Amino acid sequence: MGDENMREPLLEKKQYYKDCPGCKVEQAKELNKGVSITNLLVIWMVVLCSTLPASSLFPFLYFMVRDFKIAKSEADISYYAGYVGSSFMLGRTLTSVLWGMVSDRYGRKPVIVFGVFTVVVLNTLFGLSTSFWMAVITRFLLGTLNGAIGPVKAYATELFREEHQALGLSTVSAAWGTGLIIGPALGGYLAQPAEKYPNIFPKGSFWDKFPYFLPCFIISGVSFVVVIACLWIPETLHKHNGSSESIDDAEAIENGSKKVDKEKIVQKNENLLMNWPFMSSIIAYCVFSLHDIAYQEVFSLWSVSPLNLGGLNFTTDDVGNVLAITGLALVIYQLTIYQYMEKACGPVNISRITGIFSIPVLQSYPFIAMLSGITLYIIICLASILKNIVSVTITTGLFLIQNRAVEQHQRGAANGISMTAMSLFKAIGPAAGGTILTWSQKRMDASFLPGTHMVFFFLNLFEGLGILMMFKPFLGEKKKTHLDQLH
Repeated sequence: MGDENMREPLLEKKQYYKDCPGCKVEQAKELNKGVSITNLLVIWMVVLCSTLPASSLFPFLYFMVRDFKIAKSEADISYYAGYVGSSFMLGRTLTSVLWGMVSDRYGRKPVIVFGVFTVVVLNTLFGLSTSFWMAVITRFLLGTLNGAIGPVKAYATELFREEHQALGLSTVSAAWGTGLIIGPALGGYLAQPAEKYPNIFPKGSFWDKFPYFLPCFIISGVSFVVVIACLWIPETLHKHNGSSESIDDAEAIENGSKKVDKEKIVQKNENLLMNWPFMSSIIAYCVFSLHDIAYQEVFSLWSVSPLNLGGLNFTTDDVGNVLAITGLALVIYQLTIYQYMEKACGPVNISRITGIFSIPVLQSYPFIAMLSGITLYIIICLASILKNIVSVTITTGLFLIQNRAVEQHQRGAANGISMTAMSLFKAIGPAAGGTILTWSQKRMDASFLPGTHMVFFFLNLFEGLGILMMFKPFLGEKKKTHLDQLH
């Protein structure tokens, strides 16, 4: 008998291939009913390392482009900065599906390890950029070569028992959301260290010559440690020595039965683009992604805007403090409260409820700007926490829907499609948000939605559209899972 026929019945209901890494993970999940903190930490760090470089440059990007002396006037700096900011998402848009397919063919682990390694190299080079084009190219290559985010969502789904998948995917979205918040805080605190901390980083030193290297160096250093740690993580993809039945067997193992039924065999070759539960969740995800990135752009610009333009007149340190507090609250929420809310209401219902609740919170921002002192600080921190909790709740719910709507052998490609679509929309978001904010601040005396009331109204329009997409008939039914059938 060939190796492909050597199976070891380890448990009553399931049979496993002896040397298959995916089978070993499935066996471990059956034998251990709990949640591995180590696995959660690995997912957290991989996502964080892939997210920090995407956002850490925003606080210092204006000054970096100014120092390149490519802009003819001060008004042109934002124009060139937009190209540097968008190059990362453009690169990710072009290759996310490819990396997803690679992870389906060769495994999640090699794509994850390589993706984090590219952060070590290219983020370091970005911090050492001496010209506009060097900055654009290093950012573009980082987006192109780091394909870890899509496969790690599939990995988080496959690494945990079905009742713990919400926790696994909430860890992904919590790390994502925290990275988008801590990244700008790191960039704001650590850029231009020779000016901010001259006693530690003296004038004329290396840190003065490369004023934007320190935050990049810190992120790359953490990523290097994560690369080493990832060499020991388990692979979750089933590899049955090239057997023609390997996909069917893998799906049977994952779904808790000895054999797949005929419906599963037909589903094996299903076109992902024809899978409406999957595609409808991606369309909703894209709308929310556009809203979220536009919100992040608007929030930072609005916070530092002067009072006469409806802003908060915050310093970059003030913004960093608010975002740091928000990030801590997000971590606590995602790792403690979310999984119980998801079990009680389901990923779709909890997304609908929190989404509706966020609309009045967001529209209250212009009124919050009328406050001052410690009251303003406390209220804006609470509003920021609530808004970002809503964002990660919706994102996590859509992650769950997407990954439960496809089988394992398509999960990498499915998350690649999701990342591609999301990256395209996120490339549009910052420019759209900044443009609408500028326009709204030029109409402070308008009779209808004056000043910043208008920009938050537009943000709520997209939020409302996304919420409508979470209802039938638009959002397709998620397929029944093994866990559903047990209840």
